[in-house]
Amino acid sequence: MANFLFVLSKDDNEAATRCFQLAKIAHTKGHNVNLFFIDGGVTWAKKTRDFGLKTVTGDCPNDYLPYLVEKEAECVNNFETPFR
Repeated sequence: MANFLFVLSKDDNEAATRCFQLAKIAHTKGHNVNLFFIDGGVTWAKKTRDFGLKTVTGDCPNDYLPYLVEKEAECVNNFETPFR
């Protein structure tokens, strides 16, 4: 089992979707996953954010984020999760 830290520093739908997708994949394979939001990436911690905006590949943050929120104790380190 490896440890992964995903850093999201952009207020960008494509970047957020890939960050959440890769974090979910790593976690489902049994790895420890932590997310760190910095700079523009902190905007993804807002509950009112549109998580359903599709990327050019047809997926969206909401395809992956609910899984990460559900597993928050293992995925989001030292954050009081705002998603609930």
